Amino acid sequence: MDRLEELRKQIDRIDKQLIELLSKRAQLAKEVGEVKREKGLPFYVPEREAKILIKLEEMNKQYGVLPPQSIRAIFREIISACRALEEPTKVAFLGPFATFTHLAALKHFGTSSDLRPMASITDVFEEVEKGRADYGVVPVENSIEGIVNYTVDMFLDTELKICGEIFVPVNLHLLSQEVSLKDIKKVYSHRHAIAQAKKWLTENLPHAEIEEVSSTAKAAELASRERGVAAVASEAAALLYDLNILEKNIQEISQNFTRFLVVGMKDSESPTGNDKTSIMFSTRHVAGALFHALKPFALYDVNLSKIESRPTKKRPWEYVFFVDMDGHRLEPKLRKALEEVAQGTSFMKILGSYPKGFKE
Repeated sequence: MDRLEELRKQIDRIDKQLIELLSKRAQLAKEVGEVKREKGLPFYVPEREAKILIKLEEMNKQYGVLPPQSIRAIFREIISACRALEEPTKVAFLGPFATFTHLAALKHFGTSSDLRPMASITDVFEEVEKGRADYGVVPVENSIEGIVNYTVDMFLDTELKICGEIFVPVNLHLLSQEVSLKDIKKVYSHRHAIAQAKKWLTENLPHAEIEEVSSTAKAAELASRERGVAAVASEAAALLYDLNILEKNIQEISQNFTRFLVVGMKDSESPTGNDKTSIMFSTRHVAGALFHALKPFALYDVNLSKIESRPTKKRPWEYVFFVDMDGHRLEPKLRKALEEVAQGTSFMKILGSYPKGFKE
C-alpha cells in the first residue's frame, strides 16, 4: 500500500470516529433540550455558546493546527445543528437573502437555524417583540460609513435587549451574467456599496450607468435578469443568483467591517470574561453635564469603545447618547459605575451586556 492510500485510510477512520462523536453530542443536546423544555429555560444561551468557543480556541492553541476562525466556523455549525434538535431558533433579519445582514445571521446562528428575512429594521424588532421570532439581527455601524441611525433610534422605543454582536467583512465583488467588463453598460447596488466601490467603478467602468437599489442582493437579482448589467454585491449573492464574478474585492478600503447586533428579550445573564455593555442616557441641559455623566467610567477604570449622540426627537437640541463599554453589567466595577451614571443623568437605559464579537 502506498503512502497516499494509507493516509486516506487514516482519514476515513477518523471521519467514522467524528460521526460517532457528533451523534453522541447530538443525542446529549436532545436530552438538554428536554430538560430546558421542562424547566422553561431558553434554548439559545449566548454566554454559554461564547464560553464554548473561547474554551475550544484555548484547546486548539495547545493541540490544533487549524486557525481559530476555522475552529469557530466548524463548531458554530455543530452547535447550530445540535440546537436545532432541541428547538430550531427563529431569527428575523434585515433581508433579503444574500445581504450582509443575512451573512451575519448565518455566521452567528448557523445554517440549521430558521432564518426569516424582513423588509425593514422596524419589522425585525416587531417580529421579536411579538414573539414570532426568538432573535433579530440588524446592522448598527460600518467602519467607513459610521452608525446606522435608525437601529440606534429603535432602542428608545423598545424593551428588547442586545444579546450579541457580529462583525462581517465587507468584501464587494462585481457580478454579472456577462463574462467581460466591456459588455457592462449598467451597474446596480446599494448606495453604501456604490460609495465603497466608487474609485474602482470610475476607473474601470467610466461609461457605465450607476443606479442605486434597496440592497446588494436586489442588485444581484436584477443582474440575473438583465443583459449588459452588473451588480456590486457579495459572493453569497453570486451563488444565490448564479452570476459570474468579474472582479473580486473592488471596495476601496480592504479593512472594512459592518457590525451587527443580535436583539432579543433578554441579554447575557452571566459574564464570559470578554464582554461588552451598551447603554443610552441623556443629560440635563447645563454646562458640564456630559463630563459629569462620563466621570464614573474614568473613576472605575471602565473603557468606553464608542459614544454617539442622537436627537431625542422630542424637543429641539436635546440629545441621547449611545455608549459601548468593555465589561459585563454584573461585574463589580461596571455595576458601580452604571449606578453612579444613573444617579447623575436625567435618563439612563442599559441596552444589554453580551459577548464580544470576533473580527476575522
